[in-house]
Amino acid sequence: MPSKAKTGKKLVIVESPAKSKTIAKYLGEGFIVEASIGHIRDLPQPSELPAELKKTSVGKFAVDIEHDFKPYYVVSADKKKKVTELKAALKDADELYLATDGDREGEAIAWHLLEVLKPKVPVYRMTFGEITKEAIQRAMGNLRDVDSALVDAQETRRVLDRLYGYEISPVLWRKVARGLSAGRVQSVVTRMVVDRERERMAFKAASYWDLTGQFGADAGSFKAKLAAVDGAKVASGRDFNDDGVLTSKNVAHLNEELATSLSAGLQDASFTVRSVDTKPYTRRPAAPFTTSTLQQEAGRKLRFSSKSTMQVAQRLYENGYITYMRTDSSALSDEAVTAARRQASELYGPEYIPQSPRVYTGKAANAQEAHEAIRPAGDSFRTPAQVAKQLSGDEFRLYELIWKRTVASQMGDAKGSTATIRLGAVASDGRDAEFSASGTVITFPGFLAAYEEGKDETRGDDDSDEARRLPNVAKGDALAASEIIAVGHETSPPPRYTEASLTAELEKKGIGRPSTYASTISTIQDRGYVRKQGSALVPSWIAFSVIRLLEQHFSDYVDYEFTADMEGDLDKIANGQAVGASWLKHFYFGEDSDPGLLSIVNNLGEIDAREINSIPITDQITLRVGKFGPYLESSAATVDPKTGEIVESARANVPEDLAPDELTAAKAIELMETAAPEERVLGADPHTGHTIVAKNGRYGAYVTEIIPEMTEEQIANQPVEYYKNGKPKPPKKPVKAKPRTGSLFKSMTVESVTLDEALQLMSLPRVLGEDAEGNLITVQNGRFGPYLKKGTDSRSIGSEEEIFTITLEQALEIYSQPKQRGARAAVPPLAEFGPDPVSEKNIVVKEGRFGPYITDGITNITVPRATSLEELTREQAVELLAEKRAKGPVKRTATARKAPAKKKATAKK
Repeated sequence: MPSKAKTGKKLVIVESPAKSKTIAKYLGEGFIVEASIGHIRDLPQPSELPAELKKTSVGKFAVDIEHDFKPYYVVSADKKKKVTELKAALKDADELYLATDGDREGEAIAWHLLEVLKPKVPVYRMTFGEITKEAIQRAMGNLRDVDSALVDAQETRRVLDRLYGYEISPVLWRKVARGLSAGRVQSVVTRMVVDRERERMAFKAASYWDLTGQFGADAGSFKAKLAAVDGAKVASGRDFNDDGVLTSKNVAHLNEELATSLSAGLQDASFTVRSVDTKPYTRRPAAPFTTSTLQQEAGRKLRFSSKSTMQVAQRLYENGYITYMRTDSSALSDEAVTAARRQASELYGPEYIPQSPRVYTGKAANAQEAHEAIRPAGDSFRTPAQVAKQLSGDEFRLYELIWKRTVASQMGDAKGSTATIRLGAVASDGRDAEFSASGTVITFPGFLAAYEEGKDETRGDDDSDEARRLPNVAKGDALAASEIIAVGHETSPPPRYTEASLTAELEKKGIGRPSTYASTISTIQDRGYVRKQGSALVPSWIAFSVIRLLEQHFSDYVDYEFTADMEGDLDKIANGQAVGASWLKHFYFGEDSDPGLLSIVNNLGEIDAREINSIPITDQITLRVGKFGPYLESSAATVDPKTGEIVESARANVPEDLAPDELTAAKAIELMETAAPEERVLGADPHTGHTIVAKNGRYGAYVTEIIPEMTEEQIANQPVEYYKNGKPKPPKKPVKAKPRTGSLFKSMTVESVTLDEALQLMSLPRVLGEDAEGNLITVQNGRFGPYLKKGTDSRSIGSEEEIFTITLEQALEIYSQPKQRGARAAVPPLAEFGPDPVSEKNIVVKEGRFGPYITDGITNITVPRATSLEELTREQAVELLAEKRAKGPVKRTATARKAPAKKKATAKK
């Protein structure tokens, strides 16, 4: 067979179209760049397996658990066309270059392409950390083969996640709720958020007092805080544990009485300076960004979610503005160090760069492949001003953050001095009071001229004295005191995690991979385990049930250390020090005294679902996680004040926006006392005989009918249907009839609504009649109030009560008037949050067709269902708008319009 004629074409495959366009500019003639658009194949659902495999060792997971855990991959349905296109392109190529990302995920994509395309031409693996001409040229000079160890590590991870999810999730379905999922990393991250909320729920506040005063000298005045009484340090928040107990010894714990009396005794006291201590101050710049620190800092400074940060960073990378954004390394290449030092010198002066370059080598626990840090792309950096017109608002802000951090990392230390003044006096009751004030003066800003790192919320007292200049005083100087006041404090519970602080903690513990933090944090929110309250992450009650079950029956799999060790094992596979199949065998089947996942699942024993879904709030009130959400149940028999009946187990709904730590014993009692009746029987419908009840539902009060189920006798007496062969079919399961329902008017309550009113509500929409053209006119209640409907023409009417009184004549009169568009009085916004930092337009919340939405007049985003308007903050509104902008406009697929049918020509007579 003659060999294929050379075409001179070289096929390069990357993951994304954006990346392919950027690379194509630098490769030159003869190169064809195509995008796989991510993975081309994956594990199918077991239900999608061929029939002959479903009853084999592959059938349960689409993984052959009896033969080295070999995955059964299929080309995804939406990628079949793409694979055909790639195969066609490969036919005309003399060489194949797999240029997917250089991490484990990218290596796996390259391997899958190799397996599916089966090329008969030379294949080269090409990787680069940035998409610039210089980087592409360097990559072409460092070609290699696909790294089988990296592929093994990624495939092991994929199979592991399938085993974990498919074995544990069904347990959650049976014992907590359908549709829940367990994930190797997501479950541990959820546990971290739940554990923090448990700490807040168990927390007991302690009270302590201190004094502040304003003190003046010839050189100026300053504020100082009480530091010691009679030589003993004054207790502060750090001296108490979370049970509210003072743990520090030899401290003066002031209560209100002691502090107030000391304040009074110092009003006429003579204060003098007792000591002045000055120390040199030095502060070093932060290292260049890793994936984790970029997500943290973008959250703090730009209010971006982790997901939004990674989406924007992906676009910046693919378009050649920054280096690869999934990295655990803070190291810079020699070219980058030179570029950063040169730019710092040009912008701030040569005195702002140290004599020798700074070297950053620190990496997190279980760090992944040693990529370079995230920095501006190229051997010379473009300033933010140079790229401003080419980037969107969010892209520019993130690029500027990365640029500043990179340049600052190669600048000199900030230098100055910190002064501490201690001053004191003896109160009229003989107590000696000593105050303290500290301040730092920066004499050389160094890297601070370019960038300063943000901070997360911390506990304890804020004693920060950064950049506070104190007057020049000396020991023995007399000071004039004023405004000496007693100030009360309470210790604060551990702060809830934000996305930034949770990311930092995950990295610290070595759980998961920084490249997956954004998707993991997004997933636990999408699944309803966690919601945002402002920027804080609050767990749902269902998350408490899930974590409780996992802790009791799958303790290792939500253990922080166990999960971090698992990442270490996967790293060994990536480094070629272990084999994935052997590791999976040990994980799933176990070994000797170490039980595997299969053994644990098969020996779970009886799990008490009621106990798992119950959390005691008081001795007699328990929170239960039910099918329709959390509710409170009291075990104490109570008397209904209206009927006098004894209610054995009264219930009360828990407001959706009430955080778990806010459900105190007092709050639970209040909810039980103010709970409206869940259900009230109104009577029977005279026409159907069905019982009519009024209920308090999750989305408001409503009335409905109770349709009795068919008896066995009625089912048996149904008409018999027969198969074609004449044999009778088994009786069909009766289709459950849908009951009529109707929401109560705003003026009605479950306690006040009558049977007649309920029957009226359930009869809606009400038919008024027809107009002259025969169009039916109805009246009904909607989300935005009562309205008339004629075909597609809707008209609002005055009040809900008019629904049952308006006549056809009145409706026709309304329809005889031109439809008023925009003539109604402008509806004021539901909330206002001031100007958006990107668009500089005013952010408001408006009521829309599909619920309240946030807008700055340019970008709109629906308020998440889990967030109430009352708890929506400016920061959250800004973040939601930023996420929507990052996604870009919705691409609508144009549907081909059907050509109108040709009219048949009528025969001429």
